[in-house]
Amino acid sequence: MKLRLLAGLSALVAVAGLSACSSSGSDDGEPAGGGRTTVDVWLMRDSVSAAFQKEFVKGFEAAHPDIEVRVQIQEWDGIGEKVTAALASNDAPDVIETGNTQVAQFAQSGGLLDLSDKVDDLDGGSWLKGLAEPGAYEGKQYGIPYYAANRVVIYRKDLFAKAGVDPAGIKTRDQWITATKKLDKGSQQGIYLPGQNWYALSGFIWDEGGDLATGSGDAWKGALDTPEALRAMAFYKKLQALGKGPKDSDEAQPPQAEVMAKGQVAQVISTPGGANVVVQNNPDLKGKLGFFPIPGKSAAKPGAVFTGGSDLVVPAVSQHHEAAYTFIKELTGDAWQKKLAVAMSYVPNRTTLAAAVSADPGASAMAVGAAEGRATPNTPGWAAVEAKNPIKDYMTAVLTGKDAASQAAEASDAITQAMKSGR
Repeated sequence: MKLRLLAGLSALVAVAGLSACSSSGSDDGEPAGGGRTTVDVWLMRDSVSAAFQKEFVKGFEAAHPDIEVRVQIQEWDGIGEKVTAALASNDAPDVIETGNTQVAQFAQSGGLLDLSDKVDDLDGGSWLKGLAEPGAYEGKQYGIPYYAANRVVIYRKDLFAKAGVDPAGIKTRDQWITATKKLDKGSQQGIYLPGQNWYALSGFIWDEGGDLATGSGDAWKGALDTPEALRAMAFYKKLQALGKGPKDSDEAQPPQAEVMAKGQVAQVISTPGGANVVVQNNPDLKGKLGFFPIPGKSAAKPGAVFTGGSDLVVPAVSQHHEAAYTFIKELTGDAWQKKLAVAMSYVPNRTTLAAAVSADPGASAMAVGAAEGRATPNTPGWAAVEAKNPIKDYMTAVLTGKDAASQAAEASDAITQAMKSGR
């Protein structure tokens, strides 16, 4: 997704930064002494803690003594250009962590190894759709799901109790609206929802059966003007009105966790790590924050959510395809996925592993929502949409009283043109 969500999540969960991990292999990545193969891996800043990285590398090399792992930490800023250049060179790493919605962009160039024949071996039938679907391009699987994170509702336990609202009883959108109305009184905001949280809007659109854009190949067009998307925007407007969130900015301007820390906000929509930031800004709220999945249209299933996270890919020019696959299989397998989820409060890459985070209230709420997780339209042109982001301007226009249908038509056209220019 260009992984802006996870870049934000890293700050929220306040994990320690990673430092590059060098192996004793030769600098050019050729087999070191004793015939060992050195696998060069690019991981993203703060995607895992230094402690987890060290534990995994040590465990992997013990299990595979013929393979040495050399990790280089990459920054999110400018990573798209850096990966593109690496894929076109003769000196690419063997494994690259990439944002789940970036895979199509890299696959389009022909620079990624097709891993379709590995899906069954990796238990791909239970992968989270929000990681697996954007990891595929034109019917082939290039990205292997690594980890996920998504938004939940962070709420004030004390304010809910005072208003007589039981969060366990909030399973549908209607119940959510009813509860939020009870919480929205006087100076207290029922929910702090900024006007341009387009990730939240995306989930409501998917719940309605719509999408941000539709199409395939070169024939993509914006879809905010569909009846489904318009219904979703109407719900967003209704929910946003139950608080004092700004209509012309997103959750980062001002940082919504800091707003909640001031004590007059009953709920926010955020990744669970946002609770840590709230408490950091207001220690009096320690122990007073809880989590529940974003409600759906019916109690039968939770609301759809935007799945942020990463996939692992193998450059076609890598000289160590077999060793690279061994690395990926270990890191995305049951044992290490469970450890990763617990260590980082992430959602594991498969629905069958959700129980691994059952003891973590925030992560377990995420895991429930992750089962209904989605990603942005799977086309290389989507990156250009996010760069201009007409969705945000559309949301502000509707929330400030402009006609939803006409504004949606303009925004849809802007999305269509951006996707064309981005290919």
